[in-house]
Amino acid sequence: MYLCNLNHTTMKICVFCSANQQIDPEFFTKTEELGTWIGKNGHSIVYGGVNQGLMECVAKAVKEAGGRTIGVVPMIVENTGCTSDYVDIEIPCDNLTDRKQLMMDQADVFIALPGGLGTLDEIFTVVASATIGYHGKTVILYNMKGFWNELIALLDDLQAKGMIRGTWREYIKTADSIKEISSIIGTD
Repeated sequence: MYLCNLNHTTMKICVFCSANQQIDPEFFTKTEELGTWIGKNGHSIVYGGVNQGLMECVAKAVKEAGGRTIGVVPMIVENTGCTSDYVDIEIPCDNLTDRKQLMMDQADVFIALPGGLGTLDEIFTVVASATIGYHGKTVILYNMKGFWNELIALLDDLQAKGMIRGTWREYIKTADSIKEISSIIGTD
């Protein structure tokens, strides 16, 4: 397993996050800061392409800071008119399983912001694929306001009970700030 030492000039950073609006406003502030950092550093995001919640927030910030957005959009989202206007490149897909595979294929590294069931599904699909050798890409839990603390505790508990081969921290990194994210992916 290699740590994403991606010292080339541009990266495709996949962002997993909530499409809900009724969440802590500070999550939007921190997501906007991340999107601005991504865009100003010339990186692109790969994301779900939805025009709601943190997804829309990060895409808008990336675009306004000069970055590029790649939306992987299931047909059901397209049909409901919920595709973001901030998508530069749209990759259509049939369903969520296809979406996850396309995101894994496109991205160099993954950052998980606060999110729900869909975000958890995306995180663990990527990590499970890495554990059996399909790729060597890292997932970073951006632990805004301790959002991922309970998940981290659960992973530590599973590790202690022998349910995880190796260590989960080989595949999942945690970061409390953009500076830590930058250090993990090798852009600082």
